[in-house]
Amino acid sequence: MNSILFCKNKYAFGILEPIQKELKNLNYDFIWFVDKEILSDFPYKSDPYTTSIKKLKNYNSDAIFVCGNAVPHYLKGVKTQVFHGFAGEKKGHFRIRSYFDLYLTQGPYFTKEFLTKKEIYKDFEVIETGWSRIDNLFKLSSDLDKKKQDLLIKHKKDKVILYAPTFSPKLTSAPHLKKEIISISYSNYLILIKFHPLMDKKIKNEYKQITKLNSNILIYDDNDITDLLKISDLLVSDTSSVIYEFSLLNKPVITFNNIAKIKYWQDSKKYTDLHALVENNLNNDSFLEKRDELIKKYHPYTDGKSSQRMIKAVRKYISNSGVPRVRKLSFLRRLKVYKIFGF
Repeated sequence: MNSILFCKNKYAFGILEPIQKELKNLNYDFIWFVDKEILSDFPYKSDPYTTSIKKLKNYNSDAIFVCGNAVPHYLKGVKTQVFHGFAGEKKGHFRIRSYFDLYLTQGPYFTKEFLTKKEIYKDFEVIETGWSRIDNLFKLSSDLDKKKQDLLIKHKKDKVILYAPTFSPKLTSAPHLKKEIISISYSNYLILIKFHPLMDKKIKNEYKQITKLNSNILIYDDNDITDLLKISDLLVSDTSSVIYEFSLLNKPVITFNNIAKIKYWQDSKKYTDLHALVENNLNNDSFLEKRDELIKKYHPYTDGKSSQRMIKAVRKYISNSGVPRVRKLSFLRRLKVYKIFGF
């Protein structure tokens, strides 16, 4: 099975990397497509890759794994949506844009929604597999344990707090929590910050200026947040998919003005009292049952084998329906594809 790992945005690297590993294990041929604008950050240059859509048209692909919202309809292969997050409350998460033959869902909550959509549109399949990026979340690492202990000893702290805000101007807490983040860093907590790749540069620079004067706040620019999730004791965020990923590790979360209808963590409507919120959640975790409910609904798979299930699902689709040469789209959708990717 020949596959394209399709990367329009940097967040795709960490999502598609576990699929890449499984394709290698199976000795399947693959090629990365990397948008020219993110090529400098592409970490797998020893693998086959291209920035050319024309080259992809000449590549005899059976499957295209995509975690963005669009893919050229004229490329050969099962156009497979693997998603770029868990935040179903965000606008557009369940929107059917007609680009995909196959939706690989993370858990029962998502499967139910997309099966409902399938009954309406009748031109795609839905298979529940779990999410590829979560595979690495459940792999234990003594190196990471040592990294955490070394950080705590170096900074003379007891716990690690991860701050991972979203980038959306309407949803992000980043401009509002600067004083709170600074304040809590002077207690017994080491603060790690991971910004979304699309975060406003002005905001990022403001926080970088803070770190020049405060060694208890560290900013990480890695594309993959998985290791930071593993070594952190508590997450602070707003409305971000990373909340769900962290919750799968069964550790407490605090959000600010989160828009989810159902919250499985503590949410605050005021950008104040962060220290008290952190203390309460670490010492009196009252959301254990809620997190258990979230895990069952959003991602019940803890075996680290979601990528294997994804590849099996694509093979099953090909066995039943063959390999599509093109995807039928409306005139306006085709125009959008041509505008984004060319002919």
